[in-house]
Amino acid sequence: MEKVNWYEQAVRKELAIWEAQMTESPSIAKILTKNMQRKVHRLTPQKLQNLITAGIKTMTETVLTGSRLLTKTSIVQNRSLEERDALVEKAYRAYHKVAVAQGIGFGLSGVLINLADLPELLLIKVKFLFDCAKLYGYDPDDPSERVFMLYVFQLAYTDGWRRKELFPILKNWETVKAQTTADWEKLQMEYRDYMDIAKLLQILPVVGAPVGAVANHGLMKTLKQTAMNAYRLRALSGCDKIEKSAEEGE
Repeated sequence: MEKVNWYEQAVRKELAIWEAQMTESPSIAKILTKNMQRKVHRLTPQKLQNLITAGIKTMTETVLTGSRLLTKTSIVQNRSLEERDALVEKAYRAYHKVAVAQGIGFGLSGVLINLADLPELLLIKVKFLFDCAKLYGYDPDDPSERVFMLYVFQLAYTDGWRRKELFPILKNWETVKAQTTADWEKLQMEYRDYMDIAKLLQILPVVGAPVGAVANHGLMKTLKQTAMNAYRLRALSGCDKIEKSAEEGE
């Protein structure tokens, strides 16, 4: 028990730091980066823009219906937060390995084949999110859980003022979920801006393969950190409510 309490205390400190990062106002450097991303978008081939837009729309619809996202992972019950985190880390390593290998492979294949990396990587990310939900004890068959996953995805791949809007929704999910819906158009714009530069470099000759590996590594790592912290926040919030109810009943 002491070990679990110590672990949860350490996680609470990590979450406090993460919350501060998610709710801080964007720095000048981040604003300049965002402006540069918009300029890069104007130079992005229309075919690439269309593929990202279509991919995000399909991903959103797929998450909400769950039709192609059956994973072998079962919903995990009666585990400590430390055990759940370890299971998620293990699942992440498997998905990360596939994503990096995919980035290298598509980076070596040329522009047209390389474009196929976008929907494939989206599917890997979404399957990872489904596994996260199950490993933290949540049922992705619940429509609200699927919307929660889309908000996690959106928080991972946006920055600045938008993070300040999204974070309170995730933090107070149990209270606001009944009034919350998914906006795939905002999602695709933010994801497109976030990944434009990396993916444009990936389709260049020679440098495409290493850039593809690095890009997919970074995109997966960002998603893992965001997903783990979002579900940890929910798990610890639930524990706090149970403890408060127990104290009130004494």
